[in-house]
Amino acid sequence: MPVTATVRQRCRSLLPQGEELHYVFPATLTGSGGASHYLVVVTGLSVTVLATKLFTRDEPAVVWARYPRRTRLGPVRHDSRPAIRLGDTLFEVEAEYVPVIAAADAEAFSPADLPKDPLPDL
Repeated sequence: MPVTATVRQRCRSLLPQGEELHYVFPATLTGSGGASHYLVVVTGLSVTVLATKLFTRDEPAVVWARYPRRTRLGPVRHDSRPAIRLGDTLFEVEAEYVPVIAAADAEAFSPADLPKDPLPDL
C-alpha cells in the first residue's frame, strides 16, 4: 500500500526547504534489540532516511541519514525478506515496495526507461 498523503507531508516537514518528494517507502532495521522503523525519502537532491517515533511506523521523528541522490537503492536482495543496503546498513522492505525502489533507481540512472507518472498530483 502506498504511503498516505499525511505520511508524505510529515516527511516533507523534516526535509530542507524546497526539496520535492519523488518516492517514499518504509524500511525496517532488525537486530538483537528488536526492530526499528524508518521511512526512506527520495527527492531530486537526496536519499534521506527518517527514523520514526518509537511506537509508530508512520510518524517520522528525525533525519537518521542522508545520502546524495546518485546513491543506488538496489539491487534488492531477496533473502528471507527483500532488503536494500544504504551505506553500511541493511534495511528490510516489504515486497510491495520493490517496484518503488526500482523506479527510484531508474529515475536517477536511466530516466528514459521510466513510464509517464499516472498520478502526477500525489
